[in-house]
Amino acid sequence: MTEETPGFEEKPDVPSGATPDGAESKAAPSANAEGAAPAGDGAADAGLVAQLDQVRTALGERTADLQRLQAEYQNYRRRVERDRIAVKEIAIANLLTELLPVLDDVGRAREHGELVGGFKSVAESVETVAAKMGLQQFGKEGEPFDPTIHEALMHSYAPDVTETTCVAILQPGYRIGERTIRPARVAVAEPQPGAQIKADEATEAADDKESGGPDEG
Repeated sequence: MTEETPGFEEKPDVPSGATPDGAESKAAPSANAEGAAPAGDGAADAGLVAQLDQVRTALGERTADLQRLQAEYQNYRRRVERDRIAVKEIAIANLLTELLPVLDDVGRAREHGELVGGFKSVAESVETVAAKMGLQQFGKEGEPFDPTIHEALMHSYAPDVTETTCVAILQPGYRIGERTIRPARVAVAEPQPGAQIKADEATEAADDKESGGPDEG
């Protein structure tokens, strides 16, 4: 007769890999299947693209600002250079304008044969310096009268001119480049009234003579 130990029940052996009720254990499926992207990756990429667009926009704006500043600086430099040249030309013109009476005296002395000795050397030096500074003399007898560069102080008629002509230079004119600092003061002569008509008639008569005279009916 076999004796049983009270309070203890003998449990059957459970094979490895099986549940106590005899069903085999199965591994739980992986939460993230292989090759599937995490759920937050798409949102992160969209955020990066948005940030990149913002950076590109900011870069474009800063580039445009820089280009505008460069253009403004170039315009400023050109304006300053233009103003500097203008101020220099005005200063030189003012200086040479004050020197014109001296040059007039030198010219009169030369015309009268008084430009001799040490005075001649000094006068020529003054003329040389003025020429180096850009001073140019103009005004010649026989040239057509131009009111933009000539100032008529005397007026007469002459039979041998066909237009208003400078017949005497009372004071030469001076210019610096294209800037006239004093017009040439001149005496002018105009054609005598009716002289042009006579000249035209003489020209027509000469033409008729060369062609054999006027046609006869």
